[in-house]
Amino acid sequence: MSDKVFIFDTTLRDGEQSPGASLNIQEKLEIALQLARLNVDIIEAGFPISSPGDFEAVKLIAEKVQGPVICGLARAKEIDVDRAGEAIKSAKRGRIHTFIATSEIHREKKLRMSKEEVIEMAVKSVKRAKNYTDDVEFSPEDASRTDLDYMCDVVEAAITAGATTVNIPDTVGYTTPWEFGERIKYIQTKVPNIKKAIISVHCHNDLGMSVANTLAGIVNGARQAECTINGIGERAGNASLEEIVMNLVCRKNFYKVDTDIVTEQLYRTSRMVSNSTGLLVQSNKAIVGGNAFAHEAGIHQDGVLKERTTYEIIQPEDVGWKGTSMVMGKHSGRHAFKERLAALNYKDLSEDQINRGFEKFKLLCDKKKVVYDEDLVAILEEDRMQIPEVFVLKSLRALSDMTEKPSATVELTKNGKSLKGSAEGDGPVDAAYEVIRQLTECEATLINYSIKAVTQGTDSQGVVNVTLGHKGNTVTGRGSNTDIVVASALAYINAINRLLYVENNRKDASHAV
Repeated sequence: MSDKVFIFDTTLRDGEQSPGASLNIQEKLEIALQLARLNVDIIEAGFPISSPGDFEAVKLIAEKVQGPVICGLARAKEIDVDRAGEAIKSAKRGRIHTFIATSEIHREKKLRMSKEEVIEMAVKSVKRAKNYTDDVEFSPEDASRTDLDYMCDVVEAAITAGATTVNIPDTVGYTTPWEFGERIKYIQTKVPNIKKAIISVHCHNDLGMSVANTLAGIVNGARQAECTINGIGERAGNASLEEIVMNLVCRKNFYKVDTDIVTEQLYRTSRMVSNSTGLLVQSNKAIVGGNAFAHEAGIHQDGVLKERTTYEIIQPEDVGWKGTSMVMGKHSGRHAFKERLAALNYKDLSEDQINRGFEKFKLLCDKKKVVYDEDLVAILEEDRMQIPEVFVLKSLRALSDMTEKPSATVELTKNGKSLKGSAEGDGPVDAAYEVIRQLTECEATLINYSIKAVTQGTDSQGVVNVTLGHKGNTVTGRGSNTDIVVASALAYINAINRLLYVENNRKDASHAV
């Protein structure tokens, strides 16, 4: 029987540190619930000491999410460990993950501490964490640039103090698979008490090697992989969960290990994280990208039609895609709509969610001749991101002309009261945004605007993501419509409503660690 690799998901902690990404407490909970459906082993829910918002998010996830171990991150400081312990105390299975930097550059330039002082702090933090939970993880930060023998000394001391998992991070994405594999192997031969702990790996993607380095660690004995959905994270990101898992599944004969991941939930999880963070998934992204199972070349198409395995080493259905997208239209009924959602792994929706989705589906059918699976996913994800609406778009008229300055006329309601205005801009979207800024008196800075087509064709829905920043809070709004100006306005208004919700309910609901 093969070994198990534990999947440690840090989307809600390290992943949220992606530039431009920000999640409020409700979004974090929804993603955590989806990660539980995906059946990850550990959810690193946040860094509790970093902000009141992060503490509340970890605490809420610990209370509400069943199945995975719920983990909080803590520096090797008493105040951090105590805050993490408080945040996870209601979890059925809780973990504290404590860390301190060990590389020479970090010790001398950042910590200004000796080797002995670093070990002393590591030991103290692990022992303090044991007062809250028996499940304690320790990381020597920047391990891949730490002297091998010194790293082994730190790991040995942490295990002696009570660490049950020791994580070896490639914090700056510096190493190579060959070096990293040897480092994991060296630990097993030089740390006398290593059998008392699980070896974990946490690799960043600065040189594009995070997944390869993670797999090299697994080949050489690591049995926990730390990763994020879509590979999001600090700078160039983290190792991609879906790529690691499908490597282990597709090449099981080589790796000879198992995971408990429900791979059919990968696509849904990917899209949820993308829509919540506003970070789009590139088309050629492995496993979950739009072109992951597309075949353009005639020779490839011919081969796939004759035998799928000629050019497909993974079946689309295995990761939650559908090999053939079902076309639906205005004659499709509620039962067919519900069945198609179930086929797309949206089986846990409430009747209210199904009813709202069906209403939007019917409205879309009036604008498009055919509705594809991707359209249905867009409808559901937009509905999921709705929060109490202070401002609602009632009407929009935009004029774009090559000889005249573009303009827009917009009507909103604010708590039921009508607001109307007009403005000019550099384009119809800019003009619409200027009106909305005036009507809502929004002072937020537009950080990011992105648009993509959901399906092919001129009648495709456009999905717009808008990121706004104001007084230290960052939010992402989303809108979809067959008219891209309308989609843009909906996204902007959604972001404004979300910003109001954050600022009125929790002053520190989002952050960047």
